[in-house]
Amino acid sequence: MEVLLKVPDEIVEKLEAKWADIPRHALEALVIEGYRAGILTSYEVQKTLGLATRWETDEVLKRAGAYLHYSEEDLQEDIDTLSRLTAR
Repeated sequence: MEVLLKVPDEIVEKLEAKWADIPRHALEALVIEGYRAGILTSYEVQKTLGLATRWETDEVLKRAGAYLHYSEEDLQEDIDTLSRLTAR
């Protein structure tokens, strides 16, 4: 799917002063917000942005302040699983 944005020229000039590749920046902003909203997974972010590794993806998300969705319940489940696995 192709998405076209109509932006006034004077706004584009200001944005280009900060970001050389506006389409890339817009794509990153879109998928990062999708990740924050719980719509996209980190793998989907990686795939959409064409990133080679999970570490690159984590760096992009970290720079944007979009941190891993990891709750206290997730931590407790991981602790319980680890306890079961090491008890054998």
